[in-house]
Amino acid sequence: MHSRHRKPVITSNCLFLCLLVSIQLIPHTAQSQSPAVWWVGTNFTPSTAVNQLEFWQQPTFDTATINRELGYAASIGMNCMRVFLHHVAWQQDSTGLLNRMDQYLAISTRHHIQTMFVFFDDCWNDDYAAGPQPAPKPGIHNSRWLKDPGNRIDTLPLLMDTLQQYVTAVVTHFRNDTRICCWDLYNEPGHFKHGLKSMPLLKNTLHWVKACSPVQPVTMGIWNPAFTGFNQFQLACSDVISFHNYRDTTSLKEAMDTLVNRGKMVVCTEYMKRPNNSTFTSCLPLMKRYGVGAINWGLVAGKTQTNYPQGNKGGEPAPALWYHDIFYTDGHPFDETETSVIRRETGKNSQ
Repeated sequence: MHSRHRKPVITSNCLFLCLLVSIQLIPHTAQSQSPAVWWVGTNFTPSTAVNQLEFWQQPTFDTATINRELGYAASIGMNCMRVFLHHVAWQQDSTGLLNRMDQYLAISTRHHIQTMFVFFDDCWNDDYAAGPQPAPKPGIHNSRWLKDPGNRIDTLPLLMDTLQQYVTAVVTHFRNDTRICCWDLYNEPGHFKHGLKSMPLLKNTLHWVKACSPVQPVTMGIWNPAFTGFNQFQLACSDVISFHNYRDTTSLKEAMDTLVNRGKMVVCTEYMKRPNNSTFTSCLPLMKRYGVGAINWGLVAGKTQTNYPQGNKGGEPAPALWYHDIFYTDGHPFDETETSVIRRETGKNSQ
C-alpha cells in the first residue's frame, strides 16, 4: 500500500485497446467529468469488523456501528467512502449481500456520503472462508484482512467464472445508483508477489463492468512506479485516475504533477501515514489546491488495527503516534488539530 510515483508512459497499443473498449461499452453518462464537489473521505471498515467478510456477512453486519461511524465522518465534512467488498460474501448469500449493500447505502446517504466500492484486492491474507472470522492478532496491523481472490485464481479454474458472475450481478443491480460515485476494480494489483498474474483478472473486470453500462465511472489505482505494464493500462482505461501515496508532500506533489491535466478527474484513494509525514495537515490542503480528491486510510481505530504500525511481531502496546485512522470508537479524534484541518478544508466549519 505504500508507493512512490514517476511519470508513466502510455503505449499506443494500450490507448487503442481502451479507446476500443470505450467506444463499444462506455455509456456517455459514465465519462469522467469534474465533480460538483471535492471528494474527501476515508477507506471505511466499521470498527467492529476485522475484515471484509465480517463487514458484509449477515450475522456481523453492524448497521448501528456503520451509522454511528459514518456520522463521525460527516461531522468533519467527509463526503466519500471507499469500501471493500469480497466475492465470498456474494457467493454464500448473493441476494443478502445486495440487500446489505443497499442498507449500507441508505445509511451513508443519510449522512450525505457517496461510496466507491472496491471489488478485488491483492493485499494481505490468502486464506479465507465464509462464516465466523478469527479475532485480530494483538498488535498486528490489518492482521485478518483478506485478499480477493488471492492465489486461488491460480488453482481453481472455474473461479474466474464465479468472479464474472459476482461482478456482473453487483454492477447490474446498482448500475443506475447515484449513491455510488465510482467502481474501483482492483486494489493494488500485483502486490504481495502476485505480479503480472493479476493482469488477466484486472482486464476481465474492466470488461465485465463496462458490459453492464453503469452510470458510474471506473477507476484502477496506480500504486507502484515499477509496475509499468499495470500503470499504462490503468491510467489509459480508468474513467477516473486514482493513485496511492503514503509519503510526504514532495512525493505527493510529484505524483499529482504527473497525473493532473490528462482530462480526467484525479483522486488519491490511499494516503495518511503519520510516521512518513503523510498527514492531514500537510497533504490535504495540497490536494485541495490541485483539485485532487483525498481518501485516507482508516476512520475509526478498531479490529483492523491499522492504527498500529506495519512490522509488529505481536503483542505490542498501542502506539503513541497512530499509523492510520482518525477517531477512537467513542468519536473522540486521535488529534483534534487534524480534525480541525479536515473541517476547515472541507468547509464544515462554515456550515
